[in-house]
Amino acid sequence: MVSTLLKQVRSSHPTKTITKVITTYLFLFLSFHVGHGQHDFEKFSSSLSSPPPPHMTELDACNGVFLTYALLGRVKEYPHVTNTSKQAWAFKAEASLTNVGDEEVPGWKMFVGFQHREILVSADGAVLIDAGDFPAEVGNGTTLVGTATTDLKTAIDTAGDINQMSVRIQMTGTQFGLGAGATPMPKTIRLENDGFKCPAPSRRAMRMFVCCKKDPKVKAKQAKKTKYPPRRKGDITIAYDVLQAFQNNYYAEVRIDNNHPLGRLDHWNLTWEWQKGEFIYSMKGAFARRKDPSECLYGLAGKFYKDMDFSNVATCEKKPTISDLPSERKEDEKVGKLPWCCRNGTVLPPIMDKNKARSMFQMQVFKIAPDSDNRTALTPPTKWNIDGVINPKYKCSAPVRVDPQVFPDPSGLRAITTAVASWQIVCNITKPKPQENRCCVSFSAFYNESAIPCNTCACGCDDTRKCSSRASPLLLPPDALLVPFVNRTVKARAWAKLKHLHVPSKLPCGDNCPVSINWHVSSDHKDGWTARITLFNWEEYSFDDWFTAIQLKRTFEDFHDVYSFNGTRIPGLKTVFLEGLKGLNYLSGETNGTHANDPRVPGKQQSVLSFSKKHIKDFDVTHDGFPTKVFFNGMECSLPPIRPAKSSGHKSSSISVIALIFTAFVTFLMI
Repeated sequence: MVSTLLKQVRSSHPTKTITKVITTYLFLFLSFHVGHGQHDFEKFSSSLSSPPPPHMTELDACNGVFLTYALLGRVKEYPHVTNTSKQAWAFKAEASLTNVGDEEVPGWKMFVGFQHREILVSADGAVLIDAGDFPAEVGNGTTLVGTATTDLKTAIDTAGDINQMSVRIQMTGTQFGLGAGATPMPKTIRLENDGFKCPAPSRRAMRMFVCCKKDPKVKAKQAKKTKYPPRRKGDITIAYDVLQAFQNNYYAEVRIDNNHPLGRLDHWNLTWEWQKGEFIYSMKGAFARRKDPSECLYGLAGKFYKDMDFSNVATCEKKPTISDLPSERKEDEKVGKLPWCCRNGTVLPPIMDKNKARSMFQMQVFKIAPDSDNRTALTPPTKWNIDGVINPKYKCSAPVRVDPQVFPDPSGLRAITTAVASWQIVCNITKPKPQENRCCVSFSAFYNESAIPCNTCACGCDDTRKCSSRASPLLLPPDALLVPFVNRTVKARAWAKLKHLHVPSKLPCGDNCPVSINWHVSSDHKDGWTARITLFNWEEYSFDDWFTAIQLKRTFEDFHDVYSFNGTRIPGLKTVFLEGLKGLNYLSGETNGTHANDPRVPGKQQSVLSFSKKHIKDFDVTHDGFPTKVFFNGMECSLPPIRPAKSSGHKSSSISVIALIFTAFVTFLMI
């Protein structure tokens, strides 16, 4: 249509006429699609009318990328509640991007500033790069990238082909709050590509729009030209590379890379969900936790592969759980013999060992009809998730198609080979929710006789019938930190009586953490101060190659040295990274006491850190002497909400004696 119109008017006035023709066509295109979307949504909600398409003057005034967002309608979801803020509404919306500039926009990225606790259920033609798979919580906004159409070409290069110049994203989801007559819209929309500048969007009833133009003051980064969106950075990146493709099956390689200085995985478990009935026939470098052939035998795979022996299949699960092989299988001819495999699921941060910051395995995947008739019909699994024992919680994105991975040629020649197809999954560390930590911190100081224990239920509470999950923990004598929580009650009651402290009728529950860390401020003098850190392992298993990290926002620059641990500064995070010395990087598990009635003894590691006061003038030991965050094996630990305070009747000499006794006692137990 556009090509015909162009031929008719090219001779009269090429530039102005072409612009008018393209604008007219865009008007008709958007009018048709917005009206069509509303027609489909009438069954869903008839309370709101369709927003009008962009005016021709709006498009005429834009010399860049024109973005729109239209709310097509919403309807109240079950359950119906009286509290407006908790009422859920199903909504349908459409976003669009149209390149009306003179430069192609490769790998478009659109930010939609949702602000009503939205949960996005679907977004046709796009994936979310900063959230998990659908349904995804996007209440703080999200960035979308294209799947089928990743680039926005110009009218000049396509003779005004609107299908190559623009993309539409149909979205459905749930939002909360606001009454029946409200029109909940995003806070903003903008183009996230480098070199573009977007003003505040304009709003007309149920739609908003903005024209993003090239910023002459910003020099865009000269990125390498790619067919698909460029690979992204993340705390953990997972590569899904198809190495060989046949008619009904393919070989894939999965590579896990840890990029965060505090990220870590121990005994990792990787899960996903197949989309089209695929199953894993064989694996190298990893194994599936469950090997049940019934899902294949009684499912679509059994009907399609009637003569296949499914008893030898690695796993038939739609949602398999994959784990790394133990180290003794590394040289196994059948399942091992792969680089970066077979480490019992340990992926260390690159600051500890770059060679151990990666894990890898390979698998043979069988497809079913209709994809079994096309070797290029390759669909990666979705809903990826990876976790470890006591490690950070990761949130993974949907797989995004990227340019094929490049490998050295196996012949040894100076050549390269590429994967058949590649996808990338990005996983980022999330902050633990309350009572979902796996480690906790207690505070003590030379100037206060009481220790502040870990938070109540810091790592969760399963049974609160005999204890309170909301009560604050009782202050303790320092030596009580050395015994399990079940053995602290007598000491806590006696200490409260001695110090005239309140004891609730229902005592607080324990922290229930497998690992606890005590931070003790040991001294404070004119030129510096010192602190002692003690790690306690309350589990029966041990931790190899453990590490802890201490974030000190105000005193990081004054960190001087650590004794009996290896210490590394991470300036970007204002964090001191601590690990055991070679041969001593082993945190043993809990053991029985010397005598039958003695409390169990946790595994322990201890060191002293020294600090100067060169970079801080108003140093206050009661505040600046304590860390702002503490990590163990990458997991952020629960911190007490208060710090030890100085008492008016304090005598430093007596408290120092208690601190010395405590230190000597811990040292004696570690010998």
